[in-house]
Amino acid sequence: MSPIRHGWNLSPTEAVALQRQLREEIRLTPYEGPIRFIGGADLSYNKGSDEFYAGIVVLDYESMKPVAHSTVIRRSPFPYIPGLLSFREIPSLMEAWERLPIKPEVMVFDGHGIAHPRRMGIAAHFGLLSDTPSIGCAKKRLTGKYEAPPLKRGAYSPILDGDEVLGFALCAKDGVKPVFVSPGHRIGLEQSREIMLHCARGYKIPEPTRQAHLLVNALRRGEVEAGAWESIQK
Repeated sequence: MSPIRHGWNLSPTEAVALQRQLREEIRLTPYEGPIRFIGGADLSYNKGSDEFYAGIVVLDYESMKPVAHSTVIRRSPFPYIPGLLSFREIPSLMEAWERLPIKPEVMVFDGHGIAHPRRMGIAAHFGLLSDTPSIGCAKKRLTGKYEAPPLKRGAYSPILDGDEVLGFALCAKDGVKPVFVSPGHRIGLEQSREIMLHCARGYKIPEPTRQAHLLVNALRRGEVEAGAWESIQK
């Protein structure tokens, strides 16, 4: 399947219509290849500003140690509208993706995959545009209902819309409230939960998006420069 392409100069009404069109292209088939690298994406910005500090960090899948990253600073003209955040954030993240020196097999986003009112959260949208297996791992529920799982690492409960399972509330650390995991594109429902549990290393937030969060905040504070970095010599 080739990556999807579309323009970004859209009205909110047009963006909603595009989400409904794109959702038909989502494939939730399990990723069958080995995972050597996994990526995490996040953005940081000052309240009231349209200037984004965007970054993607690439981690070794087994050790969870960062091996590369890419960061950009970019403005977005699209307004803040819940349910349409991918139109505001993805252009910056796509630029960071294109500059990455190492492409991961799987990408994780601080947001949702199909656990979205129109099944088109940022992980699903980015997965289609990059044709990359993708997972959403959000701190808050956006849609659907769930029963709180026990606060024990590995415990989970389904996020449901009627009989449809959209993802899972997953406890990544003992005694801490769950994160909300849902597949985005080219990855299985259960597989997305299993991968996120593998990536949980003692914090509420699994390492891909936790490390991406640290990176973009350091970029916003001027502690790192925009650009690309890698530690693996090819």
